[in-house]
Amino acid sequence: MTLASAVVGALIATASAALLDRSRWRRERDDRLLGIRQVLYSDYLACLSKARNAFRDLARNQDLGPLERERSARDSFAPCYGVRYQMSITAASEVATASENVFRRLRDVRDLAAAGTLAGDEAYSGGRAEYEAAHNRLRDAMRRGLGADPVPA
Repeated sequence: MTLASAVVGALIATASAALLDRSRWRRERDDRLLGIRQVLYSDYLACLSKARNAFRDLARNQDLGPLERERSARDSFAPCYGVRYQMSITAASEVATASENVFRRLRDVRDLAAAGTLAGDEAYSGGRAEYEAAHNRLRDAMRRGLGADPVPA
């Protein structure tokens, strides 16, 4: 009887330790992923912002020739591709979907700026407004995904 009690006690202790280790592992994994996502989301927003500012400057500059304008627009947007792919594999699905949408809207703005559309043109203003709306949706999704804003009930 004593031996059986000792064996049962050892099994309970071993199972408890295994459950605690697994729980701690999951918590540490989730914390690491959250930290990785925080950095990635910040990097993505910074990259988008830098490109967006470059396009705004192009849309205000009437002195550039068409080839220089197009090259500048494409060069300003190129860094966003790498971060876009990182988002597609690391971000939560809601954030990945929103990030793809904002990427496409900014690419539309790039194309307008590259084509010589000026800041006062309705097409540029509309494209910029679509980008800003998509950007706001992305930022909201990021905040929810990081736990900064709880999901509404």
